[in-house]
Amino acid sequence: MYKFIFLLIVSSLAHAQEITGDWHGQLDVMGTKLRISFHVKSEETGYSSTMDSPDQGAMGIPTSSTTFSDGELIISMQAIGAHYNGKLSNEGISGTFTQGGTSFPLNLSTQEAEKPKKVVRPQDPVKPYNYVSEDVSFINKSANSIKLAGTLTLPKGVNNPPVAVLITGSGPQNRDEELGPFNHRPFLVLSDHLTNKGIAVLRFDDRGVAESEGEHKTATSADFATDVAAAVDYLKSRDDIDYTKIGLIGHSEGGFIAPMLASSRDDIAFIVMLAGTGVDGATILLTQGRKAAELAGASKEKLDFNEVVSKQVFEMVKNEQNTDKLKTELTEFLNHTVETSPKELTEDFTEEVVKSQIKTLSSNWFQYFIRTDPKQFLSKVSCPVLAINGEKDFQVLPDLNLNAIDQILKQAGNKDFTVQELAGMNHLFQTSETGALSEYGTIEETFSPIALNIVSDWINKRF
Repeated sequence: MYKFIFLLIVSSLAHAQEITGDWHGQLDVMGTKLRISFHVKSEETGYSSTMDSPDQGAMGIPTSSTTFSDGELIISMQAIGAHYNGKLSNEGISGTFTQGGTSFPLNLSTQEAEKPKKVVRPQDPVKPYNYVSEDVSFINKSANSIKLAGTLTLPKGVNNPPVAVLITGSGPQNRDEELGPFNHRPFLVLSDHLTNKGIAVLRFDDRGVAESEGEHKTATSADFATDVAAAVDYLKSRDDIDYTKIGLIGHSEGGFIAPMLASSRDDIAFIVMLAGTGVDGATILLTQGRKAAELAGASKEKLDFNEVVSKQVFEMVKNEQNTDKLKTELTEFLNHTVETSPKELTEDFTEEVVKSQIKTLSSNWFQYFIRTDPKQFLSKVSCPVLAINGEKDFQVLPDLNLNAIDQILKQAGNKDFTVQELAGMNHLFQTSETGALSEYGTIEETFSPIALNIVSDWINKRF
């Protein structure tokens, strides 16, 4: 869910034997180490290249242009407004990677950069744990019987404890909801806290991630809900927990999935929505996009323009059910927008960006998310609900979403729900200054103890 995208270009020229090949280096982005590799090839007209960012899972990224002249290498990916300038010497290539007006030293060599060592954050639990930790697996029969793998933690000295199933946010996530570039493992910290408070926890790798089978990229939120359902069914087959006290804790998209499941089953004892959504996907993405660009310093003119374009795009996604027709409509609209709008407003709408956006907008996950309003699920949830969000969350805006959740549950007649905004916290429930993405990796705290205690206290009061 939280990936940087780096774009580069390499200008072209003569000494192919000197510059062609694989070049590796490492960026230091506000304390976060990111490996970068360029693969440079000689062509009849000059050079071409691709880029890898393995720590972000991004491989074979095409560059906009590649040039090499008088010992200077220039690699550019205009889609994200970034470029690399370097000078070739006997020691390798010394240069600078620039994006969004910020420059970072990036020296390249033919030796692969060492994979950054996992940084242990202060809240990461250290073995031996004060509870039982068991690797488990279970089958989702409704999804071609894929096997899902996870970890069940059980408090010691507690007979048949309540249990929470953790549901990750969007994008491929492992059972710890590990945010690789930021070196944080929110679900590892959350499960440790809850289990030490007497609450059993099952967390599992998303389908197609780590030890879980299946394919992630073609799945929708509804598909992921069936994985969670399989987790609940597995827990009900065990005799060391109380199957009448099985609840769901979902973060971000997981907070959208939890009420989806709770609305259709009567065996869910409670749900906790951590930065969960209360409005439809189009509204989430419109407000998220504007706030993120605002934090990045975009002008009001650019913010307004992007919002107008995005609204029209999302309407197309909502209304056109045929994916092939949708791709055609999106292509024609975005190309027309570039041709007829001021250049300063569409400079980021390169051919590569347009193609990438159309691929994303027409994906199964995106179409489902845009078209689905969580109200249809929340209005049918009768079990206890806790919905919390950070005051500085720019991804799921707290005022908009918490107010919507509150109104929906009130109108539905839910008898036990708590909606709370937490001061000074971001989307990850870290104590932050601005809530911007750039802070995620620089904050040592993985999950605010205040937020952790709110969750565990709320569950324990009910069970």
